[in-house]
Amino acid sequence: MKGFLEDANYSIGLLDEGATLADVIDNCIYEHTHTGKRAFYVGDLGKLVKKNIQWQNVMAPIKPFYPVRCNSAPGVLEILGTLGVGFACFSKSEMVLVQDLGISPENIIYTNPCKQASQIKYAAKVGINIMTCDNDIELKKIAHNHPNAKLLLHIATEDITADEEMNMKFGTTLKNCRHLMECAKELGVQIVGVKFHVSGSCKEQQTYIHAISDARCVFDMAEEFGFKMNMLDIGGGFTGSELQLEEVNRVIRPLLDVYFPKESGVDVIAEPGCYYVSSAFTLAVNIIAKKTVGCDKLLPSGVEQTRNDDEPVFTYYINDGVYGSFARKLSEKLSTIPEVHKKYKEDEPLFASSLWGPSCDELDQIVENCLLPELSVGDWLIFDNMGSGTLGEQSTFNDYQRPLIYYMMSFSDWDEMQDAGIASDTLMKNFFFVPSCVQLSPEDRFSTAA
Repeated sequence: MKGFLEDANYSIGLLDEGATLADVIDNCIYEHTHTGKRAFYVGDLGKLVKKNIQWQNVMAPIKPFYPVRCNSAPGVLEILGTLGVGFACFSKSEMVLVQDLGISPENIIYTNPCKQASQIKYAAKVGINIMTCDNDIELKKIAHNHPNAKLLLHIATEDITADEEMNMKFGTTLKNCRHLMECAKELGVQIVGVKFHVSGSCKEQQTYIHAISDARCVFDMAEEFGFKMNMLDIGGGFTGSELQLEEVNRVIRPLLDVYFPKESGVDVIAEPGCYYVSSAFTLAVNIIAKKTVGCDKLLPSGVEQTRNDDEPVFTYYINDGVYGSFARKLSEKLSTIPEVHKKYKEDEPLFASSLWGPSCDELDQIVENCLLPELSVGDWLIFDNMGSGTLGEQSTFNDYQRPLIYYMMSFSDWDEMQDAGIASDTLMKNFFFVPSCVQLSPEDRFSTAA
């Protein structure tokens, strides 16, 4: 692998032990206050290193394949590539991104369940062979455009919750797997394994038991057709919590030891996305408009009984929204409450508030109800755990300006990378020293990637 791109348009602030994430955010807000109040992220790439160490300690030898669409920021992809993580790509553009890092085609899988023929042909051209499939139409399309493809049959899991009933679900049934194998045999396509996915919102660990058992049935079925299966993909759904990771491992480890022991020659992989990046990114947004709304508007639970009729209810508009960093709000419930950046007194009154994006669209509501001190246009709000599903390709709706990204890493995390033997000279070129508690002006090298 070539390592970090030499012409990468970003750099990483290497913080001494006296500097904190809060210092970096303060410095960035100071800079933006003087140069133009644009939303921005601060990405702590050291957390990716920690997450990878945690994964190796808990989940080894299951190899992680990071879903690029979860967060395709260049710093994320390059750090993960350097750590030896594989990549699960959803499109040609994502395949190109990771190929530019020098990632071997064997460490890339094409996971889009509804692939374009042109992108299948591209995968064939560059040697990306492993891809998923869950129906015969997709199978025939792959056979026609990529004869050397190696397929993972995507099987369905019974993990639909009330919140997910309206979401699109992918995966085939055990019964249909036999039909797909018959088709693959006729078309001369290789089937090399099974994939399933258990949602991170699924609380029933029993789902993993059923899914791994079903996967074993598919492997046994494949033997009847003469397919040599050697890969099991247990999907994503890892929230980022060490406790959840350990709970999943506790459930699946005995099953893997029984159904897919080491001597079976089956490589077990997973697709942790949110796990790696969610906690690594913090988003700072600026209030661009403010309105006082009628007292009959919806209020947070319990507020109606305690507030006075003459207390105002505020609506704030910020310079990022669901057509940008909060896109997940369109498809799932987000329980995210911001932190107010400016200092305010502990006894300062709190008011019923709602937060909206800049589009003035009725869908662009970020937070329906929360309690905040009275804020002013120009104040900043901070959102934690914003690394997942926020930094891919975003809409240009209403001239939306994508947030800048500031990358950072602590010296201790850098030392861990060096101890792991992955701190190359090329990687070092992306780092620069940031002393603690200094105000960074636009001339400083604390540069950004748009």
